[in-house]
Amino acid sequence: MAAAHNLEMEEDVNLNRDREMKEMLEEEKMREDRAGKDPFRLKKVHRIVSKWMLPEPVRRTYLERANCLPPPVFIISISIAELAVFIYYAVWKPQKQWITLDSGILESPFIYRPEKREEAWRFISYMLVHAGVQHVLGNLVMQLVLGIPLEMVHKGLRVGLVYLAGVIAGSLASSIFDPLKSLVGASGGVYALMGGYFMNVLVVSFAAHIAGGFAGMSIGYTVFSCFDKALLKDPRFWIAIAAYLACVLFAVFFNIFLFPAN
Repeated sequence: MAAAHNLEMEEDVNLNRDREMKEMLEEEKMREDRAGKDPFRLKKVHRIVSKWMLPEPVRRTYLERANCLPPPVFIISISIAELAVFIYYAVWKPQKQWITLDSGILESPFIYRPEKREEAWRFISYMLVHAGVQHVLGNLVMQLVLGIPLEMVHKGLRVGLVYLAGVIAGSLASSIFDPLKSLVGASGGVYALMGGYFMNVLVVSFAAHIAGGFAGMSIGYTVFSCFDKALLKDPRFWIAIAAYLACVLFAVFFNIFLFPAN
């Protein structure tokens, strides 16, 4: 009887051990399946983005380089900052409506105003302020749709360079061609991304939009068409930088000595 009892206990132990081993193997298989599906999902997203945004000859290069390490921090951070500033002026400052903001942004220390152009930060900080819901949403949608795929390939430093080049070009061009008008919005940066993207594939101030586009078609095209890391060795980059700096210096000279309000 004792021997039979011991045999039954041994069989129960073996069954429990087999059951535990089977459960462990099933859990390990499930983890492997999940790990295999996640990269597949990311690759599927990248394929959809490349098919929608890029011509066939450059899709392979995009798929080889696109990844989320590091994540697209720049374009997401700048978008959050612009949205936060808009919410601040729309909610915490007295406004008649959200569709078009008025007195709140006119007194903002961020807005570019020609009579306060000696406050040099305004030539960049105006990108944080928007005139209404339609204005901010239009810019945010465009820069996220274009900026995130671009940053997954070219990373934040290059995308940030092109974006800020467009912002600065927009405010300086506006100070020359619309010298008595104030300026708000990130359209210069958005148009720079668009200009760089479309060259690579092939209303507050119209001057700011056009200047942002030209910045994208020069610096943006050079940066985004250079998929390797030897950007500083590309003579096109230095030519674009030299042309951009020449325009910036002329705009600075104009603002100091030739500005109509002087």
